[in-house]
Amino acid sequence: MYNNGREYEHFVATLQQALLNAEIITTQKNIQIELNKKIIDNCGIEREFDLYWEYELGGIIYKTVIECKDYNSKIAVDKIDALIGKIEDIPDLKAVFATKQGYQSGAKKKAEQHKIDLLIIREQNESDWKDIDGNSLIKTIEVAMHINMPARITNFEPHIDNEWLKNNIDMDLSKSFNLSGFNNEIFIEDIARNEKYSLFDLSNRLTTLGSDEYGSFVKHEQFDNAFICYKDIKLKLDSFICEYVIEKPSKNSIVIDFSKELIGVIEYLQRGRKKSIFKRGIIKEQKI
Repeated sequence: MYNNGREYEHFVATLQQALLNAEIITTQKNIQIELNKKIIDNCGIEREFDLYWEYELGGIIYKTVIECKDYNSKIAVDKIDALIGKIEDIPDLKAVFATKQGYQSGAKKKAEQHKIDLLIIREQNESDWKDIDGNSLIKTIEVAMHINMPARITNFEPHIDNEWLKNNIDMDLSKSFNLSGFNNEIFIEDIARNEKYSLFDLSNRLTTLGSDEYGSFVKHEQFDNAFICYKDIKLKLDSFICEYVIEKPSKNSIVIDFSKELIGVIEYLQRGRKKSIFKRGIIKEQKI
């Protein structure tokens, strides 16, 4: 299939636009990259450039072009010569060259003489997941999730202190009372342990976090000095029996693959640096 280079031009434009969007000054200027920009030079000849953008700062207009070549071999000096010929009659134009595979030595020398920045703009490879010393960087993270549902109380039987009831004859015990409220309305006030918690809190206390234990259980709790409280009812609590169920824990894992977030890499050969451009505008820079 014939490669007209358009796909690579769009790829380079995407990465460069992400860099421009990350800069405060250029964001304020709302700079947009133009593809296949046509410029008339001082000789009246129309010149076309793969990528172009400009902005004004301090009364000066800064213009940049990038020539993109999607070749499977290193760029030779004649390609640099061709770019020099295109820009020599267009004043105040900053020229940049971008390719995937690199540059021959003659091309590097010629570009340096004419102050043309040489970039390698490519998709990621394994070298991008190692630091300058060859140590591996984090590429994927696997998060193991062990989910325990809160215990579900199926039956709660409070046992009231009979002696306390006898000594509190001012209460009208001939009338029945109802403790069938919501689990966040019924409280146990354990004075001896200096604790107060609702039945809702109790269900969380009964939950066995990090355990594979599940099924039906019974808890029998005794008290030295405690009360069960519901609205305006407060009764001395001797003990309770609580029946509850713990559902089978759910185990899942999530794999975070950072390589799927990495859009591409720009290598700045003359600076010995490279920038990795990720989705959501994240940019990381490191030495080559």
